[in-house]
Amino acid sequence: MGQPLTFYGMSSPNARKVAILLEEIGLPYRTEHVAVFRGRQFDESFLALSPMAKVPVIVDPDGPAGAQPIFESGAILIYLAETYAPQFYPAAGPARWAVLQWLMLQMSQVGPVFGQHSHYRLLEGQDYAAGRARRGMAQIFAALERRLGEAQWLGGGAYSIADMATYPWAKRLKRYGLDPAEYPNLTAWRAAIEARPAIARAHRVIAAWAQQDTADRAAATMQENEMFQGLHIRAPSAQAAAAHNGQIESERERKGHG
Repeated sequence: MGQPLTFYGMSSPNARKVAILLEEIGLPYRTEHVAVFRGRQFDESFLALSPMAKVPVIVDPDGPAGAQPIFESGAILIYLAETYAPQFYPAAGPARWAVLQWLMLQMSQVGPVFGQHSHYRLLEGQDYAAGRARRGMAQIFAALERRLGEAQWLGGGAYSIADMATYPWAKRLKRYGLDPAEYPNLTAWRAAIEARPAIARAHRVIAAWAQQDTADRAAATMQENEMFQGLHIRAPSAQAAAAHNGQIESERERKGHG
């Protein structure tokens, strides 16, 4: 008997999307909770799996990746779909590129912008950055609503990894201060996804991790809270950044006069 796939994560939208695909596939797997609120993502053992200290990660010993960990949720979805469930990621043609471009929109826009919006709303108050995140979020929701008025699913006529990736982020309109009545296409899309049996199974996985995350957050020390926020990571000082920018400008001027 082979070794099951190991799924490392916590109760985040990016972990949820992987749980959804694993449940859609019906692939046996075991879970490993990563105590992100306690800073365990920065342990050397986890950094060996995920160099940016992020979840989710999978290790699929009996699959084509072997012992090589797969990090970044979009890469995980592509790996799993290509290996085990090509019905969720077409092999070629316009349908493949439709799925891929909406998956990349989720990775490059939906996750980062929604995450920044939540961060600024909860931790940083109402400054320019928070307003920029809110405007970006509104633009994304408008694009999703428009797309789902053109096609049943983000990738076109079939449910795909683009929908699985976007759903955990886009399902909570009210949380972002938006009125679901203004997004009928997105609301219908959400209902269609939530009618799938795999969603309930994935929810149970994430709900169990959420309980552990709640306990971890309550028990976290001040140092662990700072690690969760990335405050322990050394960044260039404002003076160093200004000096570096000045060097770049001087070099441009020198080349321009040369």
